[in-house]
Amino acid sequence: MRSCRISGWGTSLPETTVTFPSRSGAVTRYRIADDVSHLDMLATAAERAISHAGISPDDVDCVIAACAAGVQPIPCTAALVMERVAPGARAAAFDVNSTCTSFITAVDVASRYLADGEYERILIVSGDVGTRFLDPEQRESFELFSDAAAAVVLTRGDDGQGVLASLQQTWPEHAHDTELRGGLSRYPAQDYADGDPADYRFDMHGRRALMGMLKVLPGFFDRFFAKAGLGLEDVDLVVPHQASGALGIAMRRIGIPSGAYVDAVAEYGNMVSSSVPYTLARCLDDGRLSRGDTVLLCGTAAGLTANALALRL
Repeated sequence: MRSCRISGWGTSLPETTVTFPSRSGAVTRYRIADDVSHLDMLATAAERAISHAGISPDDVDCVIAACAAGVQPIPCTAALVMERVAPGARAAAFDVNSTCTSFITAVDVASRYLADGEYERILIVSGDVGTRFLDPEQRESFELFSDAAAAVVLTRGDDGQGVLASLQQTWPEHAHDTELRGGLSRYPAQDYADGDPADYRFDMHGRRALMGMLKVLPGFFDRFFAKAGLGLEDVDLVVPHQASGALGIAMRRIGIPSGAYVDAVAEYGNMVSSSVPYTLARCLDDGRLSRGDTVLLCGTAAGLTANALALRL
């Protein structure tokens, strides 16, 4: 076990909502206001997490931004968040990115730093404004995504608290099932005027991504549980990435029954990197998770990447 605990958490959710019809009824999605920035949401969630942890911003000694798409290419998003919320801290700041499962990767990395004694109070902040990259012509993705941010402060845990096991794997043959091609070195921003506008919008082949995910997940979770020495009976709650309306299909494929996992896709949709931490924060707030519980954070992401981490709270 790698000792760590969630000492504080915070979220940020836009006030503007839109609804779309679905087979099971109306679904709600959250859209960031035009006068609010991505950084505004990240900073708000980070400030709330620091306050909830009962520490000073200057107490933070590491900031990890775990976003699918950062605020700008350079500097790292973590440095920009630190500038806003902890400018006086003597801290490291860097980004990790496994797209939708970036938060899980960040917790994994942070727990290793804490176990090594490198840092004492690590701020992890996740969030995306995916709706600013969506193509209205791709109805499937346009009606799926929401904007949000979430953050946690991780510190060294008491006896029994921490990461029990983690596993991450990528299948690059599915790398182009979901992608955003433009904006960096492949299609630089200055080439936008003469390029294909579609390269600068999110592009998702939903069915292909789903079939790839369903193919790899059973074996991946078999390996994870074998590595962890755990069974589903040892997990109090599964908090998966709220990828799509097919979440139930994915959970059944890996043997996780209804009621054992959180499904808020209709209520919030896919919040990209903030999906897992936002859902986790809600469960901590409403008492669905509490001290001593074992939570399984998991999901799939562009790449195709699968990620799982068992955390005892």
